[in-house]
Amino acid sequence: MARLLTLDDLDRDALAGSRVLLRVDFNVPLDGERVTDDTRLREALPTLRELADAGARLLLCSHLGRPQGAPDPRCSLRPVAHRLGELLARPVAFADDCVGPPARRAADALGRGGVALLENLRFHAGETSDDDAFADALAALADAYVNDAFGAAHRAHASVVGVPRRLARRAAGRLLVREVETLGRLLHGAQEPFVAVVGGAKITGKIDTLDHLLGLVDAVLLGGGMANTFLAAQGRDLGGSLFEPDKVDLAGQLLEKAVARGVRVELPSDLVVADSVAEPGAVTTVEVASGVPGQRMALDIGNTTRSRFTTLISGAGTVFWNGPMGVFEKPPFDAGTRAVAEAVAACGGFTVIGGGETVAAVRRAGVADRIDHVSTGGGASLELLAGMTLPGVAALEAS
Repeated sequence: MARLLTLDDLDRDALAGSRVLLRVDFNVPLDGERVTDDTRLREALPTLRELADAGARLLLCSHLGRPQGAPDPRCSLRPVAHRLGELLARPVAFADDCVGPPARRAADALGRGGVALLENLRFHAGETSDDDAFADALAALADAYVNDAFGAAHRAHASVVGVPRRLARRAAGRLLVREVETLGRLLHGAQEPFVAVVGGAKITGKIDTLDHLLGLVDAVLLGGGMANTFLAAQGRDLGGSLFEPDKVDLAGQLLEKAVARGVRVELPSDLVVADSVAEPGAVTTVEVASGVPGQRMALDIGNTTRSRFTTLISGAGTVFWNGPMGVFEKPPFDAGTRAVAEAVAACGGFTVIGGGETVAAVRRAGVADRIDHVSTGGGASLELLAGMTLPGVAALEAS
């Protein structure tokens, strides 16, 4: 990858008084008017403060939710502006639109070091389609562009690729640079043994990452619903458990590829099963070799699997984890995910996690501060580890 343009490439004297369009990832959970998790806001603070301290006039832009290209009050960023102001201990203005007169008025009203948050980019269909007119309107607001939204860097959207095509003064923020450099460390020269822990409900969305990781890692530990599809490829009886029938052949091919590359693949040997998540009935543990009885469902990895996974993680030089081991949101089906979270936190090697559910799991387990790197981008981190070029990163490479 070519060198990324960073804040160090921007002329600090020229920044003073300049309008900077700062693309952030403020796609945060809301409960009415309250931000229930402000992690992404806090992650953006170093870049935001550095630019504000340099005297830039900051126009922040982000998406929130999936409003389908039209205004939706449930996806308004107004509550986010309020919470950001609390974190910064300074006023954060809010513009009722991200382009047009409201955005222009917000830009014109900013003094040096001032901050304004523009309304949801996805209230305009031109954002996701990288529409030229929409990108022109965004770029016209600013003298320079900074992208610190790693979580959106895999999207070829107007605010991610269209604006930097139009503004010569552009750079990656501190968070985006840290994400790219840290995940790049996994791709190039990771300390061995390199163990990848991959879970979640489905293989879909993780195929390319798994395929690429098989050329990098020493072992892959598979859990969650996606592990069921691999177990199905081995002919295991899964009862009424979630799996992807149309991906069974692919799972089998990935297992064969792992064998050919000398990669150890660890699948659950025992499973915690119940009648359903909502009405579990008697919760029991069954051996995979014996099969899941009737229409019962596998909802977590069992004790034997947890112990085996913990042992492999504890001896790793590098760990990457994406995806829970079961239905971690509902006890007692959180035990496997919690065991993995504690094992990753206790590992003496370099540890990285990614994905919203995984981040939520380590926070719930109280061990997030013991992970070396908690990635802010689930999809972006998976695509980067699949060896793909992220459009938002490529847009900020030095020519």
